[in-house]
Amino acid sequence: MKFSKLSQLFLVSSIGLLVATLLTACQLVNIDYILVAGSAGSGTSTGQINVYALDASSGALRTGATTAPSGGESPVAMAVSADYANLYVVNQGTSNNVVHLAVGGTGQLTQKDVVTGIGTPISVAVNAAGTFLYVVSVSGSGPILTEFPVSSTGTIGTAADTEPLVIPGFTGDTVIPTAVTVLANSTAVYIAAYDQSAYNPGGSATSTANPGWVFGYAVGTGGALTATAGSPYKAGVKPSALVSDPTNRFVYVTDFAQNQLIGYSIQSGSTLQFLLNGPFRTGSEPAAIVVDPRGKFIYIANALDSTVSAYSIDLSTGTPSSAVNPTGSATNGTDTDPVAILVEPALGRFVYTSNYLGNSVSGFLLDPTAGTLTATQATPYPTVSKPSAIVAIPHGNHSLQSVTP
Repeated sequence: MKFSKLSQLFLVSSIGLLVATLLTACQLVNIDYILVAGSAGSGTSTGQINVYALDASSGALRTGATTAPSGGESPVAMAVSADYANLYVVNQGTSNNVVHLAVGGTGQLTQKDVVTGIGTPISVAVNAAGTFLYVVSVSGSGPILTEFPVSSTGTIGTAADTEPLVIPGFTGDTVIPTAVTVLANSTAVYIAAYDQSAYNPGGSATSTANPGWVFGYAVGTGGALTATAGSPYKAGVKPSALVSDPTNRFVYVTDFAQNQLIGYSIQSGSTLQFLLNGPFRTGSEPAAIVVDPRGKFIYIANALDSTVSAYSIDLSTGTPSSAVNPTGSATNGTDTDPVAILVEPALGRFVYTSNYLGNSVSGFLLDPTAGTLTATQATPYPTVSKPSAIVAIPHGNHSLQSVTP
């Protein structure tokens, strides 16, 4: 009888251990929180931010912390601080504001402060040093770049500098900014814009100016902004997005109108010079661009095609290669109308797009050697209506993916 009881106890313990092992093996391991901003409908405070947890093994997204208000009506862009503790959202519509939210340990968001009075905001970026926030907007006097100091807790201060975006020789033209980016070393800021007076589909062109431009500003002591030599730089017809690589050597701009990628090398720390063998072909209506955190690959979301184009970067010249894909195709299918794109920073293994008309997020597994993409499990993932912006927040004690080629 004694032996039988011991045997039963051993059997029960073994079964319990087996069940625990299986449960552990099936447990989802969250490596990032993916934040997606969109509009829940009409009204003055309908902007919402969905929070998703990213599974390390499959790349699948599942609902995370409670959906949070964006602090305005129509969120169009987001930026996150380098320490991932602060999120900045720009809202349009009747709101026309910049909202600062604190990011909690489980991805939960808490609104902190709001900035208004800069017109209609278009895009936002925060420097890696966590000292300045850059917002491009269109005010009554025209398009402007506004630089705000940021405190150690992420609070937005009073504007430190404001720069009008004007094309030399065509000061009366209507210039529409589309995106802003800041170098990883925080020493220069670039803005993509197009001249609506020279490029006006469906209307009349009233200017002979080149339509597409990139404005550059060097960041000096105390945040002082100085136009870089040769700025603004020609950038096709309708530049829609831009990004710099993590080594501060190259800037890439998508041309929405001509379906192309334009590359620049960075000279003397901030001046731009065309890559000699560009521009490079993209899908139709490229709307968003990202460089992976290792500085090896470029991914572009093509809005009309509903695809992602993938390129490898020649680390010596900055030249994007022909698109890479395991099937030999140049594209990877998303849900309808991808308008924003990211590579998650914790492992640098997953790519996500927010799909404006698909009301969803599409996910891809990134091969860190070849740069190829394959669809993640259960993609696409439903979101709030009209998702227009997407960012990622690493979770846990992961060493973020970053290299210096």
